[in-house]
Amino acid sequence: MATHERFGELEGGMVAAGVTLNLFVSLFPALLAGTAVIGYVAVGHVDLAGSIIDRLGLTGSTADMVRDAVTAARHSRQAASIVGFAGLAWSAIGIVVAIQRAIDKAWQVKAGGLRRRGIAALWLLAIGALLTAAIATTTLVVGVLPPWAAPLAIVPTVAVNIAVVWVTFAMLGTRKVGWRALLPGAVVAGVGLQVLTTAGPYVLARTVANSSALYGSLGTVFAVLAWLFLFGRLLVYASILNVVLYEHDRGTVTVEIEAPRMPGEVPVAANRGGVVSHAVP
Repeated sequence: MATHERFGELEGGMVAAGVTLNLFVSLFPALLAGTAVIGYVAVGHVDLAGSIIDRLGLTGSTADMVRDAVTAARHSRQAASIVGFAGLAWSAIGIVVAIQRAIDKAWQVKAGGLRRRGIAALWLLAIGALLTAAIATTTLVVGVLPPWAAPLAIVPTVAVNIAVVWVTFAMLGTRKVGWRALLPGAVVAGVGLQVLTTAGPYVLARTVANSSALYGSLGTVFAVLAWLFLFGRLLVYASILNVVLYEHDRGTVTVEIEAPRMPGEVPVAANRGGVVSHAVP
């Protein structure tokens, strides 16, 4: 409850919306990069569009849209690769900066400048290396496990999620409070991310199919935004949880804030977001 109340005081919904917006905007260069990849794959694949449609269970206009997209990707793969990967690199930095702001908002600090973008680039390299090693390890584990024990592969996946979020909090946060103080939020976010990732292929594919039949391509946008919206809120809640637990152990301090002078009343209290919560005549 303390985490939820702090989320409201810090306008966590708006902060999470910033993360969601940057993730959504990055989808456009990602789509161009994906178009290039699909175009090169489609050249050597007999019926790539049919495989995608069968895997996602698409029908009607959505299936036709996928076929048209694969055909277009085959012809525009070279131009899409140049523009897509350049735009994806730029938007990726924007995503990291948005995540940095979300983490710093929970700790009630603000940082910026070129140093922030430099750290963002280092974070991308570190997370890329970590995910590459994790995928290889998970593939190896799945290969040696008997069929009945295949669900156990989720354990290293969750561990990787926790490690990724843990490194994210440590590298991108301006407050350096030690790794231990950042672990609870990393655990919550790592487990929550696994839930979203596991449910996503089933719920998102069905939502895309249903909403596309009703709203057309706009329904697909709604479905993707819903998933990104949940991810943004999960990240902010996890970061705030770390702060609440840290304050429980270390305590807090009281600072003065400035507020507009209003005739006939004197502000006497404000919340964490700087909003006057109580005033007396």
